[in-house]
Amino acid sequence: MISQVFILSSKGDHLIYKDFRGGAGNDIVSIFYEKVTALTGDQPPVVMNHKDIYFVHIRQGGLYWVATTTAGSSPFTITEFLNRLAALVKDYCGSLSEKSVQMNFALIYELLDEIVDYGYIQTTSSDVLKNFIQTEAVTSRPFSLFDLSNVGLFGAETQQSKVAPSSAATRPIQSSREQGGKSEIFVDVIERMTVVIGSNGLLMKADVEGEIRVKCYMPSCSEMRIGLNEEFSIGKSQLRGYGAAVRVDECSFHQAVRLDEFDSHRILRLCPSQGEQTVMQYQLSDDLPSALPFRLFPTIERDNGGRLLMYMKLRCDLPPKSAAINVCATIPVPKGSVSLSQELSSPDQSAELKPQSRAVVWKIARFAGGTQLSALFKLEVPSLSSASMLEVGPVGLSFELPKITATGLQIRFLRLSPIQPGPSQRWVRYVTHSDSYTIRI
Repeated sequence: MISQVFILSSKGDHLIYKDFRGGAGNDIVSIFYEKVTALTGDQPPVVMNHKDIYFVHIRQGGLYWVATTTAGSSPFTITEFLNRLAALVKDYCGSLSEKSVQMNFALIYELLDEIVDYGYIQTTSSDVLKNFIQTEAVTSRPFSLFDLSNVGLFGAETQQSKVAPSSAATRPIQSSREQGGKSEIFVDVIERMTVVIGSNGLLMKADVEGEIRVKCYMPSCSEMRIGLNEEFSIGKSQLRGYGAAVRVDECSFHQAVRLDEFDSHRILRLCPSQGEQTVMQYQLSDDLPSALPFRLFPTIERDNGGRLLMYMKLRCDLPPKSAAINVCATIPVPKGSVSLSQELSSPDQSAELKPQSRAVVWKIARFAGGTQLSALFKLEVPSLSSASMLEVGPVGLSFELPKITATGLQIRFLRLSPIQPGPSQRWVRYVTHSDSYTIRI
């Protein structure tokens, strides 16, 4: 049973507050924020208490999503409720941010009225809620298919028309009503890499966690069929098909997915509800089918003037027609480093010394596959010694690889039944992120 639900900004501003039971005082929000900010560390505990009141919270979109309850309630149930509430707000508002919550407070209160009754959860299904939610979302920039910037994407059959804009899937689900029958569905294959490379250059750990995420803007769709690689196999079973093997160690599916055609044809069948849902999750450990995207060749030494020299050569081993974006290398440096001078191999790079975190941050906006970039960093470190030089590293890389999956998983086809009346669009997108990419020096 839930007593209150409230949403706070990262600074503690009250955005949403709903009291279902009337059992706590008005200062309960301030008490929570004081407790969560007084704790050390980046991740405070999910469950905290004050006297006989328990706070259960999550952080999404830079906001605190909090529910209060009393003893006897399941914290797992309330945590799942908060995650589902955040997903609903994202579906109905288009995005999760302080601004979108402020602009759509009336819509969020209407959602809370429908999904919770006197502290008891009623439903979190978007299919059920769409019959009762009447408030339209307010967006900072209304989505329009007739915007001139989108004519090339949604209009003529050019090469550019095969690419969906990054903001296309971040609009409210009710906006499909306003498009005159226009309906869209997005299938995203998202993977996150965890890699550790030793100082000798040998791979020590390589894990990939992935998911297939569907976001539906179709008012009615009885069934969707998603075809995966015919060579897709789970575990170390016999390989399938005639092409390159696509293998994962573990795989789980959403409860709505029907698997009667999965074993024979690798087809997922489901009836998607409006909004976003994860239909499949998978994991692969220590057996990547392709080469690692990045290799680092560092040289650390001290010059005659007593400065610390760090020469970094970073190689991108992606295919030549591919590219990584938003590449960022964080290089820990000795304590007391006071200044940095740099020599970068190309103008689209940047670097800065952050004394608070004791690191040099090297940023590359776009890194083409099959190329390499280098940087020479000269650090002024008072009383530099051999012991302090050992404080350099390990290097942490963050990046994004569009149109690439580390496991090789691909969507063969995406079919809807029955055929949708009027024009419709189906988008399939691939992206690989770095979850933790560590290179020891």
